[in-house]
Amino acid sequence: MIINKNVSLKGYNTFGLNYLADCIIHLKNEKEAKSVFDGSVPYKKPLIIIGGGSNLLFTGDFKGTIIHPVIRGIRLVKEEGNIVIISAGADVKWDNLVEWSVERGFSGLENLSLIPGSVGASAVQNIGAYGVEVKDSVVKVKTVDISDGTTRVFLNSECEFGYRSSVFKKRLKGKYLVTRVYFRLKTSQILNLGYGSLKEEVLKLGGPELKNVRKAVIKIRESKLPDPEIIGNAGSFFKNPVVSKLIAENIKKDYPEVPVYDESNGLKKIAAGWLIEKCGWKGKREGDAGVHENQALVLVNHGKASGKDIYKLSEMIKKSVLDKFGIELEREVEVIGPI
Repeated sequence: MIINKNVSLKGYNTFGLNYLADCIIHLKNEKEAKSVFDGSVPYKKPLIIIGGGSNLLFTGDFKGTIIHPVIRGIRLVKEEGNIVIISAGADVKWDNLVEWSVERGFSGLENLSLIPGSVGASAVQNIGAYGVEVKDSVVKVKTVDISDGTTRVFLNSECEFGYRSSVFKKRLKGKYLVTRVYFRLKTSQILNLGYGSLKEEVLKLGGPELKNVRKAVIKIRESKLPDPEIIGNAGSFFKNPVVSKLIAENIKKDYPEVPVYDESNGLKKIAAGWLIEKCGWKGKREGDAGVHENQALVLVNHGKASGKDIYKLSEMIKKSVLDKFGIELEREVEVIGPI
């Protein structure tokens, strides 16, 4: 266990915001987590848990304790027929896990290539891309209860996965520390190529093979999304709104080109990036807070924007989409601090 006081948060959020945290506790295993949460190691409240910081917007110094799990390691747990069970520590970089799986011929995660963040956060957020969500592969999530340090395993059915959400983000937010996630993958290459231009890119790379799917996803994402190492951002800032069939049809009357996708129960999902672009925000700046020039769904820090600057820009975007389309966007990024 490593405890740091008065720590800059610049390296803990992909917007590159240089606020301070009173204390960060780095936990290497569940035993260390237990010692913190059972009261053996005192800490200052409030307490939050962070992973790779790719889904956070700090708006000021954090006057409390940040728990940062640094639990690593990828393991092959079980292999039976064409099914494999693997596990990964919460601090494993998500794309490293995808790469590890694809190199071994395990299918299921390849459409989620190059998504920033950690394995632990993937289960909290239920990350998704190109027609796949992580919930499709999660078997169970191992956690530590922050109220007393006890271990609890959540089966997939107990995780209450939804669109970019889970029980860890909603009903039990801040109650459990994710330590390890278990995934069910396949040795037979069952590929999902039905979303957007993915199939076309895969064919350009030589055909429907696991490695080609990963290469295609990376190519598409790199063409649209900025690298946080070059310009501060948190990837998709807003969720794609899910609306009624009537609302989607009304928009389609005026804008036949609007990207609409079928959801369960007859609902429709509309591309938030398209809505934002139609409101004229693509490539625009408000000081050093801006909207990316290639993907309107991504808000960026051009250098000296504060968290409040970025938050204010997001509110302006939300208002303009609501005024023009009658749809209220929901932030995918978690805002921490005063607004």
